[in-house]
Amino acid sequence: MRKSGLLATSGQQIMTARIIDGRAVAAQVRSEVQSRVQDRLRAGARRPGLAVVLVGDDDASSIYVRNKRRACEEVGLMSRAHDLPPSTSESDLLGLIAELNADDTIDGILVQMPLPKHIDETKVIEAISPAKDVDGFHPYNLGLLVQKRPRLRPCTPYGVMRLLQSTGVALEGKRAVVVGQSNIVGRPMALELLLARCTTTVCHSRTRDLRAEVAGAEVLVVAIGKANFIPGDWIRPDSVVIDVGMNRSPEGKLCGDVEYETARERAAWITPVPGGVGPMTVAMLLANTLDAAVLRG
Repeated sequence: MRKSGLLATSGQQIMTARIIDGRAVAAQVRSEVQSRVQDRLRAGARRPGLAVVLVGDDDASSIYVRNKRRACEEVGLMSRAHDLPPSTSESDLLGLIAELNADDTIDGILVQMPLPKHIDETKVIEAISPAKDVDGFHPYNLGLLVQKRPRLRPCTPYGVMRLLQSTGVALEGKRAVVVGQSNIVGRPMALELLLARCTTTVCHSRTRDLRAEVAGAEVLVVAIGKANFIPGDWIRPDSVVIDVGMNRSPEGKLCGDVEYETARERAAWITPVPGGVGPMTVAMLLANTLDAAVLRG
């Protein structure tokens, strides 16, 4: 982690937040996975396998999928590509998932979202075997997280927990606030923080006095998908700020959901955008794939 710095303003020195380096933490996770894969192979076990399914030709999705496949190769996982045309029917996609569920060489199935509009994403998620649901989106795996028995956990919230762990900040008893209630980040994020014994609040579009909720957060996770949605002067001094957002400002610059420059003058720890949460999502996908192989035996 990069240490806190001093910022000169009007003759005064203001402490700036320590930066939570997602790239460094993700590299550590990938190294751990690579080491465990090598140990597994030396013991005579098969190489874990991940099937990556891409439907259509969305540029952003193609880049994400390419990065995931490259990451698999780097840590020693077997990656199998299934690139399907945008005209692929829902029944054909569900048929492929059924084949992958039955394939003993495949431990994880990742279907890149979003899917074409004629395909029901909920049906696709629920069709994946919970034992191979390395995205952690299946209701069964989310239910285990609710019951405090996590198995395959949603990758982004799981990665956020590794980032929080890297700070050395004791989470138990902390007041945590999650801004955003999506099934992919906000809701499972709240469950992860509860599991860490934080007192957790979830805020959304109907929250009254959002500023007061944010100002009281000792741990703040923002996943709303709107550039600079949280003003930096709302941030509680000495808090930990995790910005899940990835947006472009009107000037075309990548930015998060939190007004970074002001927030870093108040927080104790903060994630940058880019280079914070983003690298962790792929790293935890690799970890989930290995864990799925171990659980399957």
